[in-house]
Amino acid sequence: MIVATSSRTVSTPPIDGIFRALADPTRRRVVERLNRSPASVGELAQPFDMALPSFIEHLKVLEGCGLVRSQKTGRVRTYRLAPEPLRLAENWLAEQRAMWERRLDQFDAYVMTLKEKDI
Repeated sequence: MIVATSSRTVSTPPIDGIFRALADPTRRRVVERLNRSPASVGELAQPFDMALPSFIEHLKVLEGCGLVRSQKTGRVRTYRLAPEPLRLAENWLAEQRAMWERRLDQFDAYVMTLKEKDI
């Protein structure tokens, strides 16, 4: 994704678009539904109380960041989950978790040395 700011253009990492898309509860529910199987726009929109054009905007966001792909056959557009961006987000989260676990282990070791000095 490319964002224009004042007089310069800044490229944002793809992961930003993925997390931005997943920040919305409607889009998360669509991703959860597509985990089971591909579905048409009508099937995906059915549980939501919103106008179809508004719902389609959610699908465009998901498709824009690569989380879903669509295919049109005749008059029916079918969406399916694209797992690669989810793996990218999962890997990023795993890296963050590992870093914080290391930091917490180091902090724990430091606290234990302070505690031993008090004894």
